[in-house]
Amino acid sequence: MTGRKTMRLTDTAVGKLQPGRTEYIVWDSRVAGLGVRVRPSGHLSFVWHGHSNGGAVRRTVGSAALMTVEDARRECLALQNGVERSTADASDSPAAPLFRDYALGEWKAASEARWGKSQRTLVDWALKKHFLPAFGSLPLDRIRRHDIERWFDDYSKTAPGGANHALSKLRQIMRAAVAAGLIAADPTRGIRKNPRPKFTRFLSSEEIERLHRALDRLVEERPSYRAQSDIIRLLLLTGCRKGEIQKLKWSEVDGDMLRLETSKTGPRTVWLSEAAQVILARQPRTGSAFVFPSKKNPARPLSAKPMRLWDRARAEAGIEDVRLHDLRHTVASQAVARGVALSAVARMLGHSDPKMTLRYAHVRDSDVEAAAERIGKVIEAAMTGQYSPGGH
Repeated sequence: MTGRKTMRLTDTAVGKLQPGRTEYIVWDSRVAGLGVRVRPSGHLSFVWHGHSNGGAVRRTVGSAALMTVEDARRECLALQNGVERSTADASDSPAAPLFRDYALGEWKAASEARWGKSQRTLVDWALKKHFLPAFGSLPLDRIRRHDIERWFDDYSKTAPGGANHALSKLRQIMRAAVAAGLIAADPTRGIRKNPRPKFTRFLSSEEIERLHRALDRLVEERPSYRAQSDIIRLLLLTGCRKGEIQKLKWSEVDGDMLRLETSKTGPRTVWLSEAAQVILARQPRTGSAFVFPSKKNPARPLSAKPMRLWDRARAEAGIEDVRLHDLRHTVASQAVARGVALSAVARMLGHSDPKMTLRYAHVRDSDVEAAAERIGKVIEAAMTGQYSPGGH
């Protein structure tokens, strides 16, 4: 849109504003300097452009999703009268909104289009459980590094891994606020995550066989373990994440593939081996939407907590140090060890970041040694004039 557009702002009129290819502002005809900024993402926020103490002032008044036009007019009139909402001196920089207003408003609106369903759930949980209680009532520019360090240290006492993930998300919010010009610097900068054990554990072929035998014996002893056993085997056959199999729906099973509606990295396709297809084919159709429904409430998937079979099976197989998630690592390491390209492994596991797959590149140093010897011979032959384009 081009030119200056002015109208009498009402809540209804603001709600009808549509995003364009570029950001634009619609100005209020009643209060000078009040406008609604419309971003291409669809986020709407009230702004005030005026003068104070002899200089130009541009303020973000607040999210249009969280305040009415009348609220915005009162804020602007207060600004015109020199009443500042923060203790900072008037400047050309916009006043920083409260953390909760920015995180729930502008930041979330601009970011959530990139998230899958599970990611939205995780972000909503982090905001409600951790970020809003700790920082929600603070203006963005009043959040200090020591505030974040204290929050991070408290969270780390009970869940160091969860604290790391939450810090990453908080860092995204703060960096976006810096990019938007709302704060001068990222207060999470320099805060180090908790050290986590590096991945070193995956099952050998012999350990896989022992686990398979242990599962057979335990299911024979207690047939009610069959669903849990099949989940474990599918994790080992597909490389899926635990939640992807436990919450698998029949609507996602499509012949020789799974079309997962939601995963950590969004919708993805998982190809099934014949062994995996046999396991899925033998699951009873009970009318539940889930392949592995809860026995108590078929409308819900099998809970993660009843997976007691795993503890018994790994103890009997002599692999007590193996986590259920290590089955996913095992699939990747076995694939790399047999020459499967890392790009194929990345697609098979649904990795969005190539760095995740590179963790498995060291699995077979002997392969690297053999490759170096083979390439060395080729180069040596070329150097001595004995190279043959069709030779090996």
